[in-house]
Amino acid sequence: MIKERFPDTKALIFDCDGTLVDSLGLYAVAWPAGLRSTGHAMEASWYLERGGFSGDMLMDAFEQEVGQTLDRAQVMKAVWATYSEGIDSLTEITAVTAIARAFHGRLPMAVASSGPSDFVRLSLKARGLDVLFDTIVTVEDVAAAKPAPDLFLEAARRLGVAPRDCLVFEDSIQGLQAAAAAGCNAIDVRELMEEAA
Repeated sequence: MIKERFPDTKALIFDCDGTLVDSLGLYAVAWPAGLRSTGHAMEASWYLERGGFSGDMLMDAFEQEVGQTLDRAQVMKAVWATYSEGIDSLTEITAVTAIARAFHGRLPMAVASSGPSDFVRLSLKARGLDVLFDTIVTVEDVAAAKPAPDLFLEAARRLGVAPRDCLVFEDSIQGLQAAAAAGCNAIDVRELMEEAA
């Protein structure tokens, strides 16, 4: 399917959350727990409406809503504690991971995620996916998160492949915008999941 639709593809780049792993439900528990540590309530629905936001974007929006600057290190420590505690419940998105497994060793592959490195690496390792990828690029490695193109440009650079020859797998509007801005082809994995359902 990939070679038919995108015959010039020389490398694959995957988002992590919502693309390789179904982490949204886990984050929807972890983020409210993180905010509770500062005495604030975040509804899971408020978080879910902002799927695809980086942690900083999410904190910016929440601080604006509550009109207060929060201790981000404290919040992230509590988010991490809850997320890592629930990691065994994390499931992979098989419509996408099947592609990654099929092309492992056949094409260079990277993960490019707006998530923090610790979270992304834990998620991939929990499902045995980390070994499939040549490199993992996270928000700490670039100047700007998605929808900026930085993550995909850095992933392409590390793989030694021109962005135009990379195929990106993404589930969010911000991610698809970032792929387009980087000059990469992209597949909206929500369509793959619908086809697989």
